Amino acid sequence: MKRRTFLAAAAALAQRGSALGANDEIQLAVVGAGGRGRGHIEYYNDIPGVRVAAVCDVNQAARERAEALVLKLTDRKPRLFTDLRKLYDDPEINAVSIATPNHWHALATIWACQAGKDVYVEKPAAHDPYEAGQMVAAARKYKRVVQVGSQSRSIAHKRRAIELLGEGVIGAVYMARGLCYRRRNSIGHTPVEPVPPGLDWDIFLGPAPMREYTKNRFAYNWHWFWDTGNGDIGNQGVHEMDICRWGLGVDSAPSSASSTGGKFIWKDDQETPNMQQAAFGYGDREIVFDVRNLNTGGESQIPLGKSLVGNIFYGSEGYMSLHPEGFQVYLGDERQVHLDEKHQEERIWDPRPHMANFLDAARSKDPSKLNADIALGAAAADLCHYANASYRLERRLQIDPASGRAEDAEAKRMLRREGREPWRIPDPV
Repeated sequence: MKRRTFLAAAAALAQRGSALGANDEIQLAVVGAGGRGRGHIEYYNDIPGVRVAAVCDVNQAARERAEALVLKLTDRKPRLFTDLRKLYDDPEINAVSIATPNHWHALATIWACQAGKDVYVEKPAAHDPYEAGQMVAAARKYKRVVQVGSQSRSIAHKRRAIELLGEGVIGAVYMARGLCYRRRNSIGHTPVEPVPPGLDWDIFLGPAPMREYTKNRFAYNWHWFWDTGNGDIGNQGVHEMDICRWGLGVDSAPSSASSTGGKFIWKDDQETPNMQQAAFGYGDREIVFDVRNLNTGGESQIPLGKSLVGNIFYGSEGYMSLHPEGFQVYLGDERQVHLDEKHQEERIWDPRPHMANFLDAARSKDPSKLNADIALGAAAADLCHYANASYRLERRLQIDPASGRAEDAEAKRMLRREGREPWRIPDPV
């Protein structure tokens, strides 16, 4: 489908919208049917009032696995699509849940908004800050409900912890640390080879530059290439980055960003660092972030298994450790335990409450009900992009807190990719 034809049809659909009554079943499509996409299918199946009516994926094998899963769970076959533009032409679809690689998040969301669909999009919100800004603009222009998959915003014990920070449980909060100690292994080397049958490699790459196919550039390992992913700071780390902003109570972009690190030990195809440190200045407050994919020790009572993820907040009267298992508050110079609360959820990584929150907002057409509106998700992702740009340029970046734009000319170019036809981010949306 030509872009002009698609946009004309999308504009007509957006004007009509996807009308929903208070008791109507939401007809939802899952875009991206890999491991996370199949997870989406299972999660939505547990939430009343929604049906996975369609699945879109560039890989025939993934489509077939998703189709079998939907049929098993619901006894109803979903409609299948290879090209999301054709999916978005379907007037029966009210909402889409996007579980594609990072480099597709923005365009898939913008096109969905233009087609009158509400959107749940996985983190990080976008592949770069420009794309994130265009996503926000599209959500506002077409009056769409767009939730980013930062599910911590819907987890009860984390909401309680942030509320306590706002009430001054540790005094004035001056530093937020994010810890992404996610143990991973080397991806090795994989050679260039023919594109597997049933895979549309051109659509998979979409807005990214055309590259020859290798196994490492596909499936999960796309995370570790700059064209399609953002490293672990933009994969697992963006969850904790969002919590850092939330607990620190900052609304603007930082005034500075710096990041160092490297790829240590491993000799493989991965481009992104496996060890990375970042710092973001907010005047009288700061965020400090640490990514480690190699062996590491624990910190501040945060449970350490194969991996460790969480946050530590420092205040004038004490500090708080916040993690999937619960949170602890320590006060005074003796670091006495003031609070020790365990998680309240049956499943500590459960995204269902977050998805239910999205569906409730979509049904009421009220974005103010969202726990992680696109603007919040975009701001968290931007921090990951600033850090990666600083790391790659090997220097500190100065940022305009009001606009979020880097003052460095090279950084500006790095923070807005060129894209390729016909997959460029529309401007204006």
